[in-house]
Amino acid sequence: MFYLTADGSGLKIDPLSAIVSPRPIAWVSTRGVEGVNLAPYSFFNAVAYAPPQVILASVGSKPDRETGKDSLSNILETGEFCVNIAGYDDREALNQSSAPYPRGVSEIAALGLATEPCRVIACPRLAHAPAALECVLTQHIVLEGAGNHLVIARVEAIHLRDDCLNEGRFDVTRYRPLTRLGYSDFAAIDSVFRMKRPAL
Repeated sequence: MFYLTADGSGLKIDPLSAIVSPRPIAWVSTRGVEGVNLAPYSFFNAVAYAPPQVILASVGSKPDRETGKDSLSNILETGEFCVNIAGYDDREALNQSSAPYPRGVSEIAALGLATEPCRVIACPRLAHAPAALECVLTQHIVLEGAGNHLVIARVEAIHLRDDCLNEGRFDVTRYRPLTRLGYSDFAAIDSVFRMKRPAL
């Protein structure tokens, strides 16, 4: 099969997100003038070490927002957000937090999730998250297409859950990272192997 993306695939659902998978999930907590918000984003990744930076894309819109979604509005308003990393045990709450709650409704409160304050930014983080990244916005780029936005942020501080540390390493097998595939499909990382970078 071959198709030009401008023409569409002819399939029932666009396969792009299934092709580019698995993708890490940023479970983003933000605070704005209307309160606290929590939502998952799978167009997310780390892109640099020094200084540490992440990217996050928000696609689509909400009928009760002029631009983008609640998380994006809060990020643009405050310049801050927290990326909470989700494990397999978080799957139901993470999925529920993607529901179209009205603006001003806290998904954290609605789902009864415990939080702790971040230390550098004025935003809550999920208390049980295996890791949490306190982020400060450095760039906002409006992408081609309706409702497509990219944010680039510097990671100012990192929280690691103590039971996820193993002999000086952050051990993903301790919490089974939750990843996004295509369609309504998710996966948890259950098999981990190491390969050292070869020397010539």
